Amino acid sequence: MSNLAFFLKKNKAVRESTTFPVTKSLRDDKGNPLLWHIKPLTTKQDEAIRDACTIEVPIKGKSNMFRNKVDTNKYISKLLVASVVFPDLLSADLQDSYGVKTPEDLLKEMIDDPGEYTEFTLFVQNFNGFNVNIDEKIDEAKN
Repeated sequence: MSNLAFFLKKNKAVRESTTFPVTKSLRDDKGNPLLWHIKPLTTKQDEAIRDACTIEVPIKGKSNMFRNKVDTNKYISKLLVASVVFPDLLSADLQDSYGVKTPEDLLKEMIDDPGEYTEFTLFVQNFNGFNVNIDEKIDEAKN
């Protein structure tokens, strides 16, 4: 097999979905935290989410000049929602039970502990390959 043949799609590893106990406040009948089903996102999906969360901000002192700015909170929220397969965050019944109308608001109501929300955010980012620790990279550059 030539080196190029290794790059063919048929040789590409498939990324599998996983489960994660997102919050301790939602438990099964035995008291165990419920496992949420999480899927990996593609680069195209991530790019679409990032584009949806990017706005143009005027540059001070320069008329008709703008720079792009990503609304990080909105991006993270949409990234998490796109990664969750189950529970179905688009379910009207589930949204109604929490008194919300969007999957992003539902997620924040279901995971209302800021520490758990942050932990879930880190898990999803790592699961999707965003696992670069900037502090480690800075230390590497210094050495």
